[in-house]
Amino acid sequence: MLLNKILLAIGRSESEVPAIEISDIVYDSRKAVPGCLFVCLRGAVSDGHRYAKMAEERGAAAIVAEERVDVSVPVFLTKDSRAALALLSREFFGHPEKQLTMIGVTGTKGKTTTAFMTRAILEAAGQKTGIIGTIGALIGDERIPTENTTPESCEVQRLLRKMVDAGCKNCVMEVSSIGLKEHRVDGITFDYGLFTNFSEDHIGGAEHKDMAEYMACKAMLFRRCRVGIVNIDDANWRGVTAGATCSLVTYGYDGSADYVAHSDGLLADAGFLGVRFSVSGRRSMEADVAIPGKFNVYNALCALAVTSEMGVSEEAVREGLRTVKVKGRVEPVEVPGGFTLLIDYAHNAVSMESILTTLRAYHPKRLICMFGAGGNRPKVRRFEMGEVSGRLADLSVITADNSRFEDVHDILADIKVGLAKTKGKFIEIPDRREAIRWCLTHAQPGDIVVLAGKGHEDYQEIEGRKYPFDERVVIREILDTL
Repeated sequence: MLLNKILLAIGRSESEVPAIEISDIVYDSRKAVPGCLFVCLRGAVSDGHRYAKMAEERGAAAIVAEERVDVSVPVFLTKDSRAALALLSREFFGHPEKQLTMIGVTGTKGKTTTAFMTRAILEAAGQKTGIIGTIGALIGDERIPTENTTPESCEVQRLLRKMVDAGCKNCVMEVSSIGLKEHRVDGITFDYGLFTNFSEDHIGGAEHKDMAEYMACKAMLFRRCRVGIVNIDDANWRGVTAGATCSLVTYGYDGSADYVAHSDGLLADAGFLGVRFSVSGRRSMEADVAIPGKFNVYNALCALAVTSEMGVSEEAVREGLRTVKVKGRVEPVEVPGGFTLLIDYAHNAVSMESILTTLRAYHPKRLICMFGAGGNRPKVRRFEMGEVSGRLADLSVITADNSRFEDVHDILADIKVGLAKTKGKFIEIPDRREAIRWCLTHAQPGDIVVLAGKGHEDYQEIEGRKYPFDERVVIREILDTL
């Protein structure tokens, strides 16, 4: 695409910009290629203006910056290069968001689960749907790693274009407060904006200075969407929707909501843990959800509400919620033996307490928790994780995680300090593959076994190297030998 066409997006006239063919847009000088447009971004620890010369040396044909830089290629100044990057990228990739139904999900918790539930329903309705969020981007069966929950705007637009080209009809995107603050979704008008809940998080450092700013950033989504789908049981919903320019559709247990949940309960069968609830209001139906925990009724109700507003059939809603899986988030793995096996990303005391408390409510014969702890991280985390598992699990199987540059035996010794504060039983198997083998061969009918810590990760990091280690693959390999 010609440079003079691209820069129309930031108010430059065609006559003042050379008609140079641009091959790509980049903001990382290490990724600069011949003929690209390099945009200088200021970050918390790095300033792209310092690397403009490097980008030029690697072939950048032009540069957009907030101040003069010492290069010989054309430089175009802008007041805010992050905002400019979003608009320039949107232009370069051909406004792909206009060819998709855009669904943005914001909230402190539940974004990933809600996004996957929404996608599952839409795909059950026959609508190919891409997703961008915490565990990367998914387009069909392809998973593309991303560095942030909401990637930089250039990557967002690149992914949206890829979705359009792959035949997607919808995109469900986790829209973080930082993503909104840093202009990563500028230029996109979401068809639907979803709000899950709001609580303290991301305060301090390079994130938000206080709760007021955090809320204000969340609220930006509802000035950039056509319809807002809002949890009115959350005490902060009015603050998050303050200044909203969209129409609002509400959900919750509150009887005044447009979509009201009631009559909820837990569902448990070998290999299936979930919840069942009924809905009244704009849609009357009953739904089973394939993810455990009553709090997931809120996530499911949000997904049900947005897809119902999109005209999706009751049958597809039921099918999507009944079969949804979120990789690495209380993810069930089918195994023989009459027990339930789950993979979860819980890797600190808070998340372990949450998952184990949730699973305990299903009254398993035994709750077995296999976990390790990351190397080169604060030891207190290991003490706390050991104490939580010792208190809540019937049996802890302690093993390796990402030991990095530490000896796994030293890490396990720290975990045992926490376990010693409880009466919990445990066994120690340093090799994670062998620990998984032990769980598969010793689990009994009615047990719930959770492999905690790795979740969606497909590697183990040991002494500076990442080795392939996808627990789903490991489980299959072990089962094939039994």
